[in-house]
Amino acid sequence: MAFSHDFLKRISRILFLCYNPPMFQLLNTSKDARRGILQTAHGEVQTPFFMTIGTVGAIKGLIPSEIRELGGQVILSNTYHLHLRPGEDTVQKAGGLHPFMNWDGPILTDSGGYQVFSLSGIRKLSEKGVEFQSHLNGEKIFLTPEKAIDIQLKLGSDIVMVLDECPAANKDRRYVEKSLELTTRWAKRCKTRWGDGVGSMEQNNTQLPATSSKLLFSIVQGGMHPDLRKKSAQQLIDIGFDGYAIGGLSVGEPNEVMYSILDEVVPILPEDKPRYLMGVGTPQDILEAVERGVDMFDCVLPTRNARHGHLYTSQGIVRIKRAEFKDDFSPLDPECKCYTCQNFTKAYLRHLHVAGEILSLRLNTLHNVAFYLNTMQQIRQAIEENRFAEFKRAFLEKFD
Repeated sequence: MAFSHDFLKRISRILFLCYNPPMFQLLNTSKDARRGILQTAHGEVQTPFFMTIGTVGAIKGLIPSEIRELGGQVILSNTYHLHLRPGEDTVQKAGGLHPFMNWDGPILTDSGGYQVFSLSGIRKLSEKGVEFQSHLNGEKIFLTPEKAIDIQLKLGSDIVMVLDECPAANKDRRYVEKSLELTTRWAKRCKTRWGDGVGSMEQNNTQLPATSSKLLFSIVQGGMHPDLRKKSAQQLIDIGFDGYAIGGLSVGEPNEVMYSILDEVVPILPEDKPRYLMGVGTPQDILEAVERGVDMFDCVLPTRNARHGHLYTSQGIVRIKRAEFKDDFSPLDPECKCYTCQNFTKAYLRHLHVAGEILSLRLNTLHNVAFYLNTMQQIRQAIEENRFAEFKRAFLEKFD
């Protein structure tokens, strides 16, 4: 039996995709909201997704298996902090961050760029890189774009971020223009380091892992200026990366400004690459960003706020220290299936918080992380069923 040339080409393409799946595959849309799969060296990730923060290789109050049981897919760790302690060489000797912290899923590491913003009082910026004064012992540390890549490869990251400068929201246009160009030049240097066969280079007599199975993401900057944001996005697209993050938001600007920047930037970003909104945020902000086509999120809010008794529920925010919960023997959230909600009452959670018990931090964190991850699962389902707008409206009506 003879087969046509077009038929054989289609079969060849199907076989190629079976053995070489695309790094990011778009499955469904609901208007601009996207549902997809991101392939990483440590498994596929269902998008949109939220990354729980494990700054120093640990989620405060939880163990990695609990994150997995709650539906967590990716953990985010911090290059700057892990470089200071215990050091990337120690982590590499352990086999990388995955076995070191006993997490078998993907890990994203930020580059240290956020610390350029948050530690502005103890750093010096130059074309070569950024000099930090360690917040631990005052030691001087010089981080270049190339070193940021090297550290993350030694950590064994699945998703590696370029080094960037994140300007404060109140910086004037002239400063932001210079910052944008610096971020682009640093991104080029990161890409060059990435593509120069880093795996064959040696530093301190230890070989750096190859980059072939890992993903390199760039970061769009440009402050609160839509035209500069577009310029930054286009420059990074021209260089070419595995994914595109949007940084420098949620740094003090009004929410409306954040949303307007997303309206300008997201449509420019490639449809076949994941889009990552860094450091955001509240459930409301996540819904707004998903509606605009964002795929990835991270934020300290669920874990940090848990430690302060600020709890997220389907009915809105619960501040558990309030006296109104002293004799409230109902679950924290009747719609939540997490261990905290299934086994303890508001009265008990308030008692633990007021008493300063360590168990309070743990139970609160367990619930907040469960709430965020469950919300993301519901978002994915709503997009699959092409009813995201309805889901968003119903969620916000109850949450507010």
